[in-house]
Amino acid sequence: MRLKIGFIVIAMVLSVFAARLVQLQGVDPDQYAAMAAAEGSVDVILPATRGSIVDRNGEPLAESIDGKMIVADPALTTDDAPELATFLAKRLHLDYFQVLQRLRVENSRFQYIARQVPARLATQVVDEAEAEGFVGLFLRRDPVRIYPQGRLAANLVGFLGTPRKDGSARALAGLEDAFNKYLSGTDGEERYKVGAGNQIPLGDSTITPAVDGQQLQLTIDADMQFYTQQVLQQTVEGANAESGIAVIMDSKTGEILALADYPTYNNSAPDEWSPKRYKSSALTDVYEPGSTEKVLTLSALIDAGLARPRQQYVVPPVLNRQDRPIHDHWYHGIEHLTLAGILAKSSNIGTVLAADNFPKGELRRYLSDFGLGHTTGVGPLGESRGILPSGDAWTDQVDDRIAFGQSLSVNAVQMIAAVNTIANGGIRIDPSLVDGSASLDDGTEIGTDDATERRVISSEAARQTGLMMERVLDPVDGVAPLASVPGYRIAGKTGTAQRVVESCGCYDGSHTASFVGFGPTDDARFTIYVVIHDSRTGGGGAVAGPAFAKLMSYALRRYGVPPTDTKPSKLPVEW
Repeated sequence: MRLKIGFIVIAMVLSVFAARLVQLQGVDPDQYAAMAAAEGSVDVILPATRGSIVDRNGEPLAESIDGKMIVADPALTTDDAPELATFLAKRLHLDYFQVLQRLRVENSRFQYIARQVPARLATQVVDEAEAEGFVGLFLRRDPVRIYPQGRLAANLVGFLGTPRKDGSARALAGLEDAFNKYLSGTDGEERYKVGAGNQIPLGDSTITPAVDGQQLQLTIDADMQFYTQQVLQQTVEGANAESGIAVIMDSKTGEILALADYPTYNNSAPDEWSPKRYKSSALTDVYEPGSTEKVLTLSALIDAGLARPRQQYVVPPVLNRQDRPIHDHWYHGIEHLTLAGILAKSSNIGTVLAADNFPKGELRRYLSDFGLGHTTGVGPLGESRGILPSGDAWTDQVDDRIAFGQSLSVNAVQMIAAVNTIANGGIRIDPSLVDGSASLDDGTEIGTDDATERRVISSEAARQTGLMMERVLDPVDGVAPLASVPGYRIAGKTGTAQRVVESCGCYDGSHTASFVGFGPTDDARFTIYVVIHDSRTGGGGAVAGPAFAKLMSYALRRYGVPPTDTKPSKLPVEW
């Protein structure tokens, strides 16, 4: 009897299993296939927080704030994909067809719909979708990059732009691009089991934590940068000019306190501007420096013992040399000028006559030591090293023109670093944009901790050149009294150079007006360089000089540099 009961129980159990099998395979296969699809593993990126870019005082120029990624589970969104794609495309300004494709991906439980969306907007969109009956959208942490200072230092900082395949933003310009790996950190990853569209609480789960990016601190002073950009814009527009550059450097450390380009752009909305504005022209664009280069030529002559500030020269109205005559910027008869007078009056002819004393190749060696012909390596990509001719390209004619600043080219940071050598007692120090040390994407460490220095001219040669440069600002004997700063001794030099334009590769009659100088002369604190391309209203003394004076006055006041208690140089300019 017991045996019969046992067989009956076994038969009943087998019948149940058989019925279940029939149901799975024939009666309701779609439902159970969907349930199986609703289970599996999901791999999720855990985004690293990108490091901030801050000024020397910690003010953020670029930072990451709370944001979200909107992701979809195609196992739950396929059925309503067209309607949901329309909703998301309108609310988030996305491409409808790309969204539709992601909502329908087979054998996937995780698809990016939008990355780095402001948290408030992302939450609102997902809530609205759920209210309309859509399912399968989820939010995950995904920091958003912002530029809280607007246009401030945009040409340096750069921006994040075109998304990668995973939807994350790509570094496209400036320091964001050059230091991308340093700033980015390393994303983490989480893998977990899901069922019915939700994470299984006790299912297998592995997490690799994200490693956040590092902060990049610059030498830039945000307040000084703001003022510099204002002054530069006013100067370029006032001169009806094409563009301009202004750089302020700490004379003792080589730290760049401000670096402005105009025209500029807003890196919070880069698509609204031409990509030509995304660069820093102070590093990428080269030009002939003109007469500002004379301070390098004459300081080298003094250092080599080939000239003295009071040395006398007879300067003719025209100097006929090799392929063409050399003129001065003013018409004159025979002038009797000292070396200081040649600089004060910016005589091309006098400079060439003085430079005739250089042994062959000596001027080029000095200019190379000043840093011309070499990149500065301050950080942003695309820096040009300019042109410093060598070998057979350095002809006698080229030698003459280079002595007064033509037939060679520089970028603005190169040039200010070269003149700063004179301000710094004859020692050239590498310019720096990074405070401390940071790694470029190629592994190079740069910054104030990595800056090197070398002596180019003697301290006495630097001192005597500074005294000659003071005469440039003299209201009677100089050419740039508008560059003076009341209460301070200032050393400076004008430049008005012919421009080579890209369209023809030739001089087109336009000019670059510039002024470079440092102050106070006897204990330099700041070196400042202003460059105005295609000025229509005057040369270096009239256009760039007043902008220099505004910037130097602001810098001296901002950093509490006391007025000079000694008198400026009275070196004779004529004999």
